[in-house]
Amino acid sequence: MLKEPSIPTRVLVLGMARADGTLHAREVHNVAAAAGLSDQQVRLCLRRLVDEGRYTRQGRGRAAVFTPTTDDSGRLPAVEFVQFAYDQDAGLEPWDGHWHLVGFNVPEAQRPSRDAFRDRLVFLGGAAVHGGLYVSANRWTDLVLAEARRLDIAHTLTVIATTDLTVAGTSEPHELAAHLWPIERLGADYTAFVERWDAHGAATDPSHAVVQVLRLATEFAAIIERDPLLPAELLPQPWPGTKARALLRYDSDLLPADDDGPAIVRALRAPAPIS
Repeated sequence: MLKEPSIPTRVLVLGMARADGTLHAREVHNVAAAAGLSDQQVRLCLRRLVDEGRYTRQGRGRAAVFTPTTDDSGRLPAVEFVQFAYDQDAGLEPWDGHWHLVGFNVPEAQRPSRDAFRDRLVFLGGAAVHGGLYVSANRWTDLVLAEARRLDIAHTLTVIATTDLTVAGTSEPHELAAHLWPIERLGADYTAFVERWDAHGAATDPSHAVVQVLRLATEFAAIIERDPLLPAELLPQPWPGTKARALLRYDSDLLPADDDGPAIVRALRAPAPIS
């Protein structure tokens, strides 16, 4: 029998946020019980979110409602770019043929900002060319500049887009992508994910169905967090990440189409086709 992957308590709790960002204790506890988490684990997590200043609480016990203090209090970073990946799978985000580079020279006095910026560049799918120079195959300039402004280092940036890039003597696009990003390892991880979940039966009970989507999302998140989401033109085909996302989308689409349903389901559900 396949061992079910565990769900971090915070992932489950944040995954239960409604469309307005609120967490309803009764709903969270019901799904947590189906996932094998204790009431104490849920209570401690909710209390921690309040102590961190991310949520305020109204009411007590299972009747309590937790309201986010900012728009991104309940954001699930692991699925932040899933909809972008769905667009890639649908052919809506083709490669523009450019390599998008950002260079920066942040002084030592702003080292925390520099480190945070590097982490964000990697999260956005960037690869280090060398110290202070990162590259992406996607159009990321607006996201990069927004983060630099937030960290007050925008004045140190140089942003470039080019069709002609050579790194370590490599300039052919497919070879360059394979040199800069761990494509082979990512492909193996996605293949293992597909093999594991392709044979997994669908849950019928609503709480257990949400738990199953959360389990999928937890395992999927560990891969997509390392995935630069390269355009299809730079990946070997067929790319197993596409099938992995199709599995994830299929399971989330089995749940009721509720605009006020759990955040994790809304984040993973495929966008409705435009008629």
